[in-house]
Amino acid sequence: MPPITMPAERVIIGDFAEEIRKRKTQTVKPSKIVIDFRTEKRDGVEREVFRVPIELLRFRKDNGRISSDVTDYEKNVGPLDESNDGHQAIVGEYLAEKDPEKSAILRKSIIHSGQDRPAIITCDGFLIDGNRRKLVLEKLHREFPEEPSYAYMKVVILPGPDDEGGPPTLYDIEKLENRYQLQSDGKSEYYGFDRALSIKRKIKIGFTLEEQLRDDPRYAEASAAEIEKAKREVEKKYLKPLECADRYLAQFRRSGQYRTISKGMSDPEGRWQALVDYSESYARYFSSPKKLAELGIEEDEVGAIEEAAFDIVRLRTIPEMPKVHLIMRSLPKYCGTPKGKSEILKIPEEVEPTLPPSECRGDDGAPLSPEEIDARWASKAKRAITHRLKKASQRHDLQRDRETPLSLLEAAHKKLTHRDMDIKSINMADIHRARELVVAIKERADELEGDIYRCEKSLKSLMAKGRAK
Repeated sequence: MPPITMPAERVIIGDFAEEIRKRKTQTVKPSKIVIDFRTEKRDGVEREVFRVPIELLRFRKDNGRISSDVTDYEKNVGPLDESNDGHQAIVGEYLAEKDPEKSAILRKSIIHSGQDRPAIITCDGFLIDGNRRKLVLEKLHREFPEEPSYAYMKVVILPGPDDEGGPPTLYDIEKLENRYQLQSDGKSEYYGFDRALSIKRKIKIGFTLEEQLRDDPRYAEASAAEIEKAKREVEKKYLKPLECADRYLAQFRRSGQYRTISKGMSDPEGRWQALVDYSESYARYFSSPKKLAELGIEEDEVGAIEEAAFDIVRLRTIPEMPKVHLIMRSLPKYCGTPKGKSEILKIPEEVEPTLPPSECRGDDGAPLSPEEIDARWASKAKRAITHRLKKASQRHDLQRDRETPLSLLEAAHKKLTHRDMDIKSINMADIHRARELVVAIKERADELEGDIYRCEKSLKSLMAKGRAK
């Protein structure tokens, strides 16, 4: 287990807790529920549901859904203080940006039948589960102040210092959030980038990746081998791309500025998916000495190729080319010919990663936003990146058109003998289709073998005639 680098105990704000204690009231429906806190779900422990004025409830900055936004803010502006009303408004804006469609659906549900499921809060009013419900109820309360039901939330209050079991530690809170927000219960998933940061933060405080997976019902009874496979999948889908994201930001002198990568599901042009695809290409090709040798790439060229990849990701849109995340999948192919690789390697030679300080300010002398700097950078870098990338793509297409029967046979053999060609891993629903393909491959192989046999026979005949003369 990694060392715990954050304080284990969460500091409780006494004044907030006292206000909750004085102003909470009991509810009628439901009066008690079982929540997934510590071992209470397993033990069937019921907790009472209360009504609490909505203005006493606060967002937590360590909410997995806004990990990228909070990290970005604290890196470039300063600490976010959860007890500060102005900072609460900032955190609320970040949460509102995440999946607004789900918020619209929840709004209709609450208008129709009220708050269905109680939220979960700490004894001093910080939400662990129920952020979207608070956002929607606050908005409805502003629109319909005469409707009293919108002024309160149904909540379960976790224990305080004087209660049995004591208040939740940071570990307890991360575990509880993991159970409620990451399980497949029909709720919207975390945006991938925020989930990656949330997983990393949980690991940092000692909540191991295996423990996070075990909290998901899909893996509760998984074998050690199944857990290891799931861990590799999480590393591939989240943690390795996050490492690429950090290297991407470092290249452009933007470490920690995660909102320049993506603002979440409401930012469809975000760069996260491109970094996910680049990460996969890196893991499969650029970090493998064998694959590099097959592609004709020297190990000391990988750094420059990565610089070029990050330049392409930052540019985002390249005319008459596939979407950037698809380019990341094809990058190894573009580098797979000497001339194609040469074109890719010219990108970091011709494109500067940063603008001169004078170009990072507007006409009034005020610093430009990261988005404005990106636009200026793109206007300078677009021509070189587009030109080199298109030429690399053309080299790849030309090479592909020149493929010989022998190279095609070698490629087919390589795929059929690939280490991932494990028939036992095929989905049972696809077994029939797999058998059809194998039969078709065998029939074609028999045809080709006959053609080659006849060619060999004709060649031997010609050679025999030549010797006779």
